[in-house]
Amino acid sequence: MTPPFLWGAATAGHQVEGNNVAADIWLLEQVTGTTFVTPSGDACDSLNRWREDIAIVRALGLNAYRFSIEWSRIEPAEGQFSRAWLDHYAAVVAALRAGGAWRRW
Repeated sequence: MTPPFLWGAATAGHQVEGNNVAADIWLLEQVTGTTFVTPSGDACDSLNRWREDIAIVRALGLNAYRFSIEWSRIEPAEGQFSRAWLDHYAAVVAALRAGGAWRRW
C-alpha cells in the first residue's frame, strides 16, 4: 500500500526557537564582518510557543511537520547532556503524536 501524500511545514530550531547561545553559529551572529546582518535574538520564540506552532500546522490542514532538534541545547558542552531539553523535545513529539500530526510509514 502506498502511503498518502504528505502536505507539511518545516522549521529549523536555530531560526525559529531563538536565544540559542550555545550554538557555534551564535558567535558569528555577534561579531562584525560576517554575513549575518542581525542576530536571531528571540526569533519567533518557537521555543516557548511550540504549542501554537503545532496548532497552526493543524489549522492549515497539514498532515506533516518537520522540526529540528537544536543539538547545542541538548549537549551545551561536550559530554554534558541536558535532561530538561531532552524532555522538552520529547514533549513536542508527544504533542504531535497525540494530535495525529506524527506519522510513521
